[in-house]
Amino acid sequence: MSEVRFHGRGGQGVVTTSKILASAFSRTGQYGASFPMFGFERRGAPVTAFGRFSNKPVREKTQIYEPDILVVLDPSQQDSPAVFQGLVKDSIMLINHPGKNPDIFHKNLIKLGYLDANKIALKTIGLAIPNTCIVGAFASLTGLLGFEPIAEGLSDYFSGSKLEKNIICAKRGFDEVNVINF
Repeated sequence: MSEVRFHGRGGQGVVTTSKILASAFSRTGQYGASFPMFGFERRGAPVTAFGRFSNKPVREKTQIYEPDILVVLDPSQQDSPAVFQGLVKDSIMLINHPGKNPDIFHKNLIKLGYLDANKIALKTIGLAIPNTCIVGAFASLTGLLGFEPIAEGLSDYFSGSKLEKNIICAKRGFDEVNVINF
């Protein structure tokens, strides 16, 4: 089972990211569970969401205290101790980061994926909402999903031209994620 913790801010689509991934996993015959944790429910406030993905039914719906995958949609949180809290050995991290070679290191990370998802989203959908770009990058970085289930999962949340633009955004995330192996 993969236990994923998502960090970001209200308005970035943190919760939707975990839901789209759960939907995509279910389309492959696997199981996914997604659940948020809110503090202050307002745009810009820190938001954490959780996802468990497995080839067996996921029954546990609690917070994830020891993630093996971190997804950070807000680059300003990259140095937050809360992001790395409980990170298990041989973990993966994906971050929305505007620069090249982000200065991120943790003793338990074996792989870091990064891309400027805000820039891609702004250019593709007209809004700096990185979630669908991050979903595509997640699939590519982790190898847990192909792109097709991601595209299909997006149809649960978007339709028409919004769906088309978000599929393009996710595909760019899938193709453009940069990877650093530690």
